[in-house]
Amino acid sequence: MSSTVVRGGCSHDCPDSCAWEVTVEDGRAVKLAGDPNHPYTRGTLCAKVNRYLDRVYSPDRILHPLRRTGAKGEGRFERVSWEEAVADIAARLQSVAAEFGAEAILPFSFAGNMGLVQYAGMDRRFFARLGASRLERTICGNTANAGVAAVLGTSTGMLPEDIVHSRLILLWGTNTVVTNVHLWPFVRQAREAGARVVVIDPVRTRTAEEADWHVQPLPGSDGALALGMINVIAAEGLEDRDYLERYCSGWEALRERAGAFPPERVERLTGVPSEQVVELARAYATTRPACIRTLVGPEKHAHGGQTFRALASLPCVTGAWREVGGGLLHWTRSLFSDGLNTRAVARTDIRGPRARSLNMVQLGRVLNDPDLEPPVKALVVFDCNPASVLPNQNLVRAGLARDDLFTVVSDLFRTDTALYADYLLPATSFIEHWDVLFPWSQTYVVLNRPAVEPVGEAISNGELFRRLAAAMGFDDPHLQDSDEDMVRAALDSEHPHMHGIDAERLLREGWAPLNLPRPWLPFAEGNFPTASGRAELWTEDYLEPEAEAGLPLVLVSAKTPLHFLNSSYSHLPRHARGEELCVELSAVDAAARGVADGDRVRVHSARGELTLVARLRDRVRPGVVAIPHGFWGAGANVLTSDGLADLGGGGDFYGTRVEVSKETPPHAVGRSVAALSGEAEGVAVSLEP
Repeated sequence: MSSTVVRGGCSHDCPDSCAWEVTVEDGRAVKLAGDPNHPYTRGTLCAKVNRYLDRVYSPDRILHPLRRTGAKGEGRFERVSWEEAVADIAARLQSVAAEFGAEAILPFSFAGNMGLVQYAGMDRRFFARLGASRLERTICGNTANAGVAAVLGTSTGMLPEDIVHSRLILLWGTNTVVTNVHLWPFVRQAREAGARVVVIDPVRTRTAEEADWHVQPLPGSDGALALGMINVIAAEGLEDRDYLERYCSGWEALRERAGAFPPERVERLTGVPSEQVVELARAYATTRPACIRTLVGPEKHAHGGQTFRALASLPCVTGAWREVGGGLLHWTRSLFSDGLNTRAVARTDIRGPRARSLNMVQLGRVLNDPDLEPPVKALVVFDCNPASVLPNQNLVRAGLARDDLFTVVSDLFRTDTALYADYLLPATSFIEHWDVLFPWSQTYVVLNRPAVEPVGEAISNGELFRRLAAAMGFDDPHLQDSDEDMVRAALDSEHPHMHGIDAERLLREGWAPLNLPRPWLPFAEGNFPTASGRAELWTEDYLEPEAEAGLPLVLVSAKTPLHFLNSSYSHLPRHARGEELCVELSAVDAAARGVADGDRVRVHSARGELTLVARLRDRVRPGVVAIPHGFWGAGANVLTSDGLADLGGGGDFYGTRVEVSKETPPHAVGRSVAALSGEAEGVAVSLEP
């Protein structure tokens, strides 16, 4: 028996981007474990990934190309050869382009695979050559990053390991214990050294339960809370005037704006007692070093961009950037965007005249818009499950059900979206293809080598679009590069971050840290990468969140299931164990509606309705209900809004208003994930925009 260990990494949409080692015996992966030598992974994988081989070798995996034989949504297919599938898909795309123009073709992908090459490689080249519509991939992160960058000039501030030096840590809208598990040991190390950990979150998450203090604002009111803190800091003279004068613009205007948010008003807007607002502001301004940790939680509101501008302004007001462990710990993606040769992968230089752009958040509107010219007549989906993860789910599914929409889906499993496909194609898992990780919340470059041959006839995203390009007669040399070629192109960089890091080193060692100066103090003396070189503090009018009329409860749907990651894993029995699709509400709201724990209730919004099991828990405050994130079938996105936020093109999901009543109409009933596996649950379809 031959046994080898192959290094690689996890490309899920997760801030940790773990390095792992795959043990292979006689061509089959038999063990997968975190790399014990990687300083961030530290030999540990999360509960979502530590049984990844169950996913690779699942009996439910798609092994061969399939062609639809039944009606859309039924999920009935027949096996065909790759040659037949590729030839027919190419011919259908050419026919759509000839009749309606290439912009009638829409690629649809997101973060189901966050490796640089499989996320944004040959697909970008192929669709640019074709002239297809461009997809605005904005559903997660864009609004937050736009708000942070508006102040700092970049979305990167602190480095994650430096949180060990912090003595006050505000985990703002992030469930670190569940969604950023490898940062938590560093938080614990800081706490052991005397740090105070504060969680600011509308829901009492696992992280909030571990914190020293949980501040529980109403959803969407984070910007008002930040302004209230600035109000107190300015009123008590706790700002760092020297730092503001030397390195920041807009302080006087921001102070005036914050003057309209005294603690008493902030209490009315946020539900946080005024004395807590004062205590939080004083603690933040007087504890050094102080860190604010954000990811994307507060962004999914109509005014999410404003919220992140306020959050990014706070460490400038107090001069928190002066010390290691002080400032804003947000994303690190810009370090890789600068360091890796991303343009050589996506080949942005070969784009022709700019095609129209369509926002992924509003796919339901796009597919059902009778006035869209040209209409979308072909949809190519990969790295995403839009029927599950997009807001206004009923409208999305109504669009996917169109008989005149030619849909191709490439995936490992028969997802909700796959049920609507004309062709369903088998995709490779992470251990079956080349890639280089593209982390967004740590600082290590990881090479992902294929550890085993693809199961069945699965192929990578890169190979799929090479085959389609050849079938369509595109003989451009850049459409023939292999996945390994693109990995090497990404690593061929002269940027200082990548000094000494190349393909040969990563083939030997598996991973390498970016070359970053130490200590990491990017803004200790200003030097913000803005046009002025100064931090541009938030000075616009704060617009209070507007509630949807007539419905009293605010819906949140966060990544609270321990074993889920977006919609990945939610169909696998082991990961579904113990998880329940339910609606959580406070005892106060339940009593007002005559609802008891375990009752079936109707939850409805302006877009749709669900029947779920009610759970009375103290995790949510009065006025708020929570439905867990990531379930297949009819879930929270039946209810969510598909409006857009103020910056970055992201969505306003969590501005959704709902009502709960003790009713049981004959629609989808909330139950375990295992019961929902592979189903396209029926719900009342509303085509309201």
